Amino acid sequence: MKSLKNYLFLAFTFMAFSAYSQYTEVINSNRPGVSKSAFSVGTNVVQFEVGPYILNEKHQLQNTKDNSFGVDFAARYGLLWPQLEINVEGTFQSTKRTYSSGINEDKYSNFKTLTIGAKYLVYDPYKNSEEEKPDIYSWKANHSFKWNQLIPAVAVYAGANFDTKDNPFTANGVEGFSPKVMVATQNNFASGWVLVTNFILDRIGTDQSDFSFLITLTKSITDQWVLFGETQGISSDFYADNLFRFGGAYLWSRNFQLDTALTFNAKDTPSVFGVTLGASYRLDFHKDKEEDDGTSAKDELERRENKARGKNKNKRKKENLDVDFNDEN
Repeated sequence: MKSLKNYLFLAFTFMAFSAYSQYTEVINSNRPGVSKSAFSVGTNVVQFEVGPYILNEKHQLQNTKDNSFGVDFAARYGLLWPQLEINVEGTFQSTKRTYSSGINEDKYSNFKTLTIGAKYLVYDPYKNSEEEKPDIYSWKANHSFKWNQLIPAVAVYAGANFDTKDNPFTANGVEGFSPKVMVATQNNFASGWVLVTNFILDRIGTDQSDFSFLITLTKSITDQWVLFGETQGISSDFYADNLFRFGGAYLWSRNFQLDTALTFNAKDTPSVFGVTLGASYRLDFHKDKEEDDGTSAKDELERRENKARGKNKNKRKKENLDVDFNDEN
């Protein structure tokens, strides 16, 4: 598992994509972490990603303590073209809030986010990477830094949020549908390093119009283990924070992945500490398009049959000519 923010496939010495398809032999999950890969799951692939979590928050100024349990989820599907993916993503959370006095206690639950959208890869610098053949005589040459690795793959995303009325996790008056857009970039470096960045405008035009960014760095340890670190910045009039995540993932099989992560911040309004356990599973209905170059067994059989029919036809024609000649004599 050379990267879980990528397509988890090592092409000899570094990550490389086919010029015609983003489908990979092993699952391509956005987990672990929160950032989104620039690449899709592949055409006719249905993928589910889910992560139950516990979250503790303590607000010094408000003298409150929140103990929460929730689950984030995603359903992804590669549609029509290798570059296109449609998805549904969301987070549902249940929170118990206690006050320092110990007298009052609030309990509430709802969707923190619920979004449907589409992502499209607009630029893929790796599509012609098969032209860069590995040096079979030099391990160093295959694992050394290459300047063209600084050019990232770029994807764009557009979606719509849906927020219910009087949602305790949103600002007052935020309800119904609102736009969300994102630009995602991805660099695949040598030796299993992958860098992903996301720049997001969320709930555009509402009283909770957020700008956030994510930077995620993953490192393959073995073919099945990967570690990651991530930072997330959030800025809006409703909420602002800088979050940090660390964790890892394990590739159980080519279609199933497990992951875990810790989340925390460096402030006390509120302080944040969370633990996530996650899993990703795909239903693989992908089939590569076969180009008909006339070399298949079926084509060869048809050629032989046509050739045999031609020989029989010429033989019958010759026999008829011989008969006619004999009759005239």
